[in-house]
Amino acid sequence: MQPRAPGQAYASHNGEVNDSIPVVRVTEHGTVKLMPDVDRERAWLLTVDGAPQSYVDLDEPTYLEFEYARRLGYVLDAVAEAEAPLDVLHLGGGALTLPRYVAATRPGSRQDVVDADRGLLELVTEHLPLADGTGITLHAADARGWLEKAPGNSADVLIADVFGGSRIPAHLTSLGYAREAERVLRDDGVYLANLADSAPFDFLRSQLATFAAVFEELALIAEPGVLRGRRFGNAVLIASHGPLDAGALARRTAADAFPARVEHGPALRDFVGGARPVGDADAVPSPVPPGGAFGIG
Repeated sequence: MQPRAPGQAYASHNGEVNDSIPVVRVTEHGTVKLMPDVDRERAWLLTVDGAPQSYVDLDEPTYLEFEYARRLGYVLDAVAEAEAPLDVLHLGGGALTLPRYVAATRPGSRQDVVDADRGLLELVTEHLPLADGTGITLHAADARGWLEKAPGNSADVLIADVFGGSRIPAHLTSLGYAREAERVLRDDGVYLANLADSAPFDFLRSQLATFAAVFEELALIAEPGVLRGRRFGNAVLIASHGPLDAGALARRTAADAFPARVEHGPALRDFVGGARPVGDADAVPSPVPPGGAFGIG
């Protein structure tokens, strides 16, 4: 989500930068398209049914184009000492942007990537192949179903970035799901999720309340304009049992080209207000983005 300005950089090649052309494939989950970036020689945008899902630069895997991805990267940089390997579970694969980032910044990490769209994974690995020795294992499976069978106490970080088109599926928003995520994480593990909402934030508040019922510490990263209700946008949820260095994270996100704010502690509790955890029977998908919210022109 959150690509650069519509129509500015994602287009088929004009013959001057590289020889890449768009690739389109229809899978069981939608129409998947890989579009080359004319500004970066081996960089690609992935869309599903027209909604931007991932951006990856094969020559520079540490380059994170999308703002929400950079915010996830800032947290990944802070969860352990620099270059220390991690066991990471990714729910949602896309173009494997964050798995590639972890492999580059934390060599020796072991990573599982779970995505229900087998055709998407096949397209990505065919056209944007992983380098040898990355430690990344791909699984074509439903995210929650795979999570429920995963061994407990097995991951340092769990990253949820699952969108069916432009919405988070309902079964990945409930208290039962949050408990499964907590079970799979180690005691000092960190849960991260890419969420999307707008005022009055019924979905976002319910997600915070749901994870607050399971984890001791929460933080939220989002642009001030999103938090003030001015527009629909992404928000990164962080949940853990251990303390979060919200101050250091706030400084990092504030220095981004598109500054974000970190909400934590009393301010975040005030934001949640009277929202309650979501049971499986009451779970709903994230809201439909307004027209043009994540378009690319």
